[in-house]
Amino acid sequence: MKALRVVRPGFQTTVQDLGRFGHAHQGVSASGAADALALRAGNLLVGNAENAAALEMTLVGGAFAFEADAVVAWTGSDFGAALPLWTAVEVKAGAVIRCGASQSGARAYLAVRGGIEVPQVLGSASSHLLTGLGGRALRAGDVLPIGDAAVRRPRAEGARPPEFSKDLLRVTAGPQAGWFTDELYRASYAVTEESNRMGLRLRGPAIPSPPGHMLTEGVTLGAVQVPPGGQPIILFVEHQTTGGYPKPANVISADLGRVGQLRPRDEVRFERVTIEQALRLLQAQEQWLYSLI
Repeated sequence: MKALRVVRPGFQTTVQDLGRFGHAHQGVSASGAADALALRAGNLLVGNAENAAALEMTLVGGAFAFEADAVVAWTGSDFGAALPLWTAVEVKAGAVIRCGASQSGARAYLAVRGGIEVPQVLGSASSHLLTGLGGRALRAGDVLPIGDAAVRRPRAEGARPPEFSKDLLRVTAGPQAGWFTDELYRASYAVTEESNRMGLRLRGPAIPSPPGHMLTEGVTLGAVQVPPGGQPIILFVEHQTTGGYPKPANVISADLGRVGQLRPRDEVRFERVTIEQALRLLQAQEQWLYSLI
């Protein structure tokens, strides 16, 4: 059996794909990779379908031993692994890939040709840590089978993603944008230590809470909500599916991967764009991604 063994799990290493969709009415958010662009790119580099399950490491990576020859790709942030980023490489049976603390963003991905083969729950292999749905953080000694998700040859050349401004998140107007003035766009906010896959809590100049109350309503990935204390929260991949705080903005799809790469104490600011601009930015990102095929 082709498999990899967890020698050292790191801080929070999980199996992730692109998430489970269509279950928000049951209170289940999609979960999935915090930086979906990096996971998709890693899979395309090794010749997998882009939704194949891979390893997601957070802040501190681990060590992983391969029990058979494999083709792998390291994407996302630089965790000091002895592998080139954004490139498919061959590893031999018995090889151990070791990495340490993040040297750039918050998360790195290890995609393996064939994909990580774990049981799917509600159509997805992703680990939803808040509920335990689909899996848990990996532990030393875990053995993960390698599947047969490969659909094409590995890419012979590496590919770097487009450069971006790490401290800038572009947003479109949220459903309660008219309740707020421009405070959200006038200052930088620091990511706090309380941030996780459910949401990124920010600290900065308080945004005045609008008067009155609102009914609880459905919420979306990337929504920027403002609780009574005035400190914004970016709802992320394990977000609750309903909420009663007003939402002045929503991070655009093309920048959700940037949210996944934010670390505690990183500074971030918001910039408004139109729906048309957001669609053009997403189209450019997708064009780069599919240039890897």
